[in-house]
Amino acid sequence: MTSSDLQEQLNLKALSLLQEDADKIEKLIEVQMENLATRYCPLYEEVLDTQMFGFSKEVDFAVRAGLVNSLVGKQILSKLERNLAVLYEALNTKE
Repeated sequence: MTSSDLQEQLNLKALSLLQEDADKIEKLIEVQMENLATRYCPLYEEVLDTQMFGFSKEVDFAVRAGLVNSLVGKQILSKLERNLAVLYEALNTKE
């Protein structure tokens, strides 16, 4: 295995792990959106904010380590931020 093959495998693994974590946060957002009509939980919002902060640090690390392209990292993070903004807008509208 050449060093470029190893680097490619590391890059793919890093991207895969980031996507898995992004999917988990996406699921948290979906669950809150589904429950929007029945209840509002400030603790859930705090968990989402904490997860997003941690995820942004994961993306930053992967980009700085050269495992993920900066643009790709920003795209994954932006998608989650847009979905979170939709949730917060819906929560504000509900109030």
